[in-house]
Amino acid sequence: MASLAILVSLVCAALASDAAAVRVELTRIHADPSVTASQFVRDALRRDMHRHNARQLAASSDGTVSAPTQIAPTAGEYLMTLAIGTPPQSYQAIADTGSDLIWTQCAPCSSQCFQQPTPLYNPSSSTTFGVLPCNSSLSRCAAALAGAAPPPGCVCMYNQTYGSGWTYVFEGPRPGIAFGCSNASGGFNTSSASGLVGLGRGSLSLVSQLGVPKFSYCLTPYQDTNSTSTLLLGPSASLNDTGVSSTPFVASPSSAPMSTYYYLNLTGISLGTTALSIPPNALSLKADGTGGFIIDSGTTITLLGNTAYQQVRAAVVSLVTLATTDGSAATGLDLCFELPSSTSSPPAMPSMTLHFDGADMVLPAESYMMSDSGLWCLAMQNQTDGGLSILGNYQQQNMHILYDVGQETLSFAPAKCSTL
Repeated sequence: MASLAILVSLVCAALASDAAAVRVELTRIHADPSVTASQFVRDALRRDMHRHNARQLAASSDGTVSAPTQIAPTAGEYLMTLAIGTPPQSYQAIADTGSDLIWTQCAPCSSQCFQQPTPLYNPSSSTTFGVLPCNSSLSRCAAALAGAAPPPGCVCMYNQTYGSGWTYVFEGPRPGIAFGCSNASGGFNTSSASGLVGLGRGSLSLVSQLGVPKFSYCLTPYQDTNSTSTLLLGPSASLNDTGVSSTPFVASPSSAPMSTYYYLNLTGISLGTTALSIPPNALSLKADGTGGFIIDSGTTITLLGNTAYQQVRAAVVSLVTLATTDGSAATGLDLCFELPSSTSSPPAMPSMTLHFDGADMVLPAESYMMSDSGLWCLAMQNQTDGGLSILGNYQQQNMHILYDVGQETLSFAPAKCSTL
């Protein structure tokens, strides 16, 4: 289904210094209309696995490592347009609830920099640009100083998952927002983005630096290529839908990068009326910081620990009479079924319910199954037990989701996102 080969662009209004809330329109952009759904998923899974491997590498070190992340331009990124400096220079960057740093590529840039759709940000062209000293409270370098006086002219350098370069601060319509100025970005391959906007729990994220107590988004279905979606930051971010459910965030580990994630307690999964035999703690966050289940706008396909995934897989197989096939080569997905023809409609399937503390998230079949070119596949992947499990954005489509960071809760309700 070629309509899945899309990107989402977040077109952001300028931030006024006294703005109480920010509304962002999300427009889906076809990166390449010839790309099929199976190619889309394969690219997305390749990106997700690079991202997941980078997270594992970061979690096993001091949190300031450099690990390349391969981003395919047809892999379902969500792009936010930023205006930086004075006069403003506009850039598109991936909106990501699974990280905190805001960064873009800057001039001068080494040969390691990736191609981007706009010119590199030039700090010398901004009259309100300023360097963030390495002892700044917002600087990742402050902890390394351990209270010692910084060297004269000390500028904070960073080296982290998505890029490497200097950490800077700029003064724009909303002064004092710290961002990274990257002059080397290994393995990042996208023709649509110029950087990344972290929306995570860390102090460097856009959410934290703006001081907004909550934000929300509603992602239109992947099949809908004409409607726009919405991201709201601040007091306007609220759920007025029917059927709102809320679940508390699980306290994040103190060490990076886990400290920036939005953890949830997923206690079980049902398919239709059948509760699957998944141990209640199979996806829980362990005392040593391993495991756990997070919600992430920057990951496409949901990733489950193997024990939970095998239960989901078996339950889907038990309800479908079509022949199974390994879709790894075509789509990168483990479980696929062969439809009678490329134009055949898939059989009806019950909803899947994710059971959280005090809340159930009900996913219709189109949010956990995907069809293309005669294949009908489970749009989920397995991961080693004890690893990080993730609710990806494919499973978040047509769901109005509110992150209340002040109240430490996630609320959600099914919605027709194209009408919001």
